[in-house]
Amino acid sequence: MACYRQTGIRASSVADAVGVARSVVARLWNRFQETGNVRRRPGAGRPRATTSTDDRYIQLTARRNRTENATQLQRQLLLATGRRVSSQTVRNRLHEGGLYARRPMVCIPLTPRHRAARRRWAAEHRDWEQHDWSQVLFTDESRFSLKCDTRRVLVWRDRGTRNNPAFVRERSQYRRAGWMDDNARTHRARLVENMLEAETIQCMEWPACSPDLNPIEHVWDMLRRRIAARPRPPATSETWRLHFLRSGTVFPKV
Repeated sequence: MACYRQTGIRASSVADAVGVARSVVARLWNRFQETGNVRRRPGAGRPRATTSTDDRYIQLTARRNRTENATQLQRQLLLATGRRVSSQTVRNRLHEGGLYARRPMVCIPLTPRHRAARRRWAAEHRDWEQHDWSQVLFTDESRFSLKCDTRRVLVWRDRGTRNNPAFVRERSQYRRAGWMDDNARTHRARLVENMLEAETIQCMEWPACSPDLNPIEHVWDMLRRRIAARPRPPATSETWRLHFLRSGTVFPKV
């Protein structure tokens, strides 16, 4: 930018050329004229709200208590050191230490029999093609909340450690998948079987404790993300339903 200005090019043209605001060009040009370079002067800028000791304390506390959120870590820092900082500052210090809040992987404890059944099912369907899967109707249920989802738990972890057993949550009870028989009692009820038989719906055999094989699980997550990205989140159940239907119609067809 300084080279541009030295050749007599206007600040507005330089700003357009490098993709920054005019005020940035003007500030850097003034600094270049005063000091001969565009680097920040030592000590310039807002001082950090935490010391290096505070930073180590925040990161160490997060590593010891992986599921505590930034607000809880903020309170712990206040109690331990008397230092009052914002929760965003806590997140920034954790990011500097390589820690990021991520949803933990959820898995179901599987017995050897469950594992064998899953391998057998995968082997039986590995040669299925698109026209085979297009005959299958995947169904599932999910929970949507108008308020903050208090059930969501995040863990502070380093990049590339998603499959670390320390960050995996085991869940013995998992949402069941409908019309893919996983031996759930509700799917074995006489009323359900009679309805499926009357509608000539053939149930697909499904290995027990295997809802993670259901691709619709990913659809729920995509829908949540799309609705959450809207400028104004839904305030009523009817608005939720409309957003849900509109978002669900724009998925790519495969």
